Amino acid sequence: QVELVESGGGLVQAGGSLRLSCAASGGTSRNYAMGWFRQAPGKEREFVATISWNGGVIHYSDSVKGRFSISRVNAKNTAFLQMNSLKPEDTAVYYCTINVYGVPALNWGDYNYWGQGTQVTVSS
Repeated sequence: QVELVESGGGLVQAGGSLRLSCAASGGTSRNYAMGWFRQAPGKEREFVATISWNGGVIHYSDSVKGRFSISRVNAKNTAFLQMNSLKPEDTAVYYCTINVYGVPALNWGDYNYWGQGTQVTVSS
């Protein structure tokens, strides 16, 4: 069983920045892909970014490309999402997730474990 704990969410003005962290614990394998999804009120969960176990493959949604950056430190079993130039439409609960097969997928159904989420609110 893998546990994921997100942190770093909060309230920020438009144009500001936040850095989300996701700490993973448990499980026996470390060769998993890590991803971030988000869900705004009344909307479906949507893909934000994903990174392969060695960082060699990274994908972003079009809506965050150029503004967000995903990274990971395997020695600490931690992934990060640096969010710059935030917009009110980025307001959502952000979830960290892993694919235990190492596939940096874009579909939330391909992920195996999820964190509880952290709220990001961007004011205009």
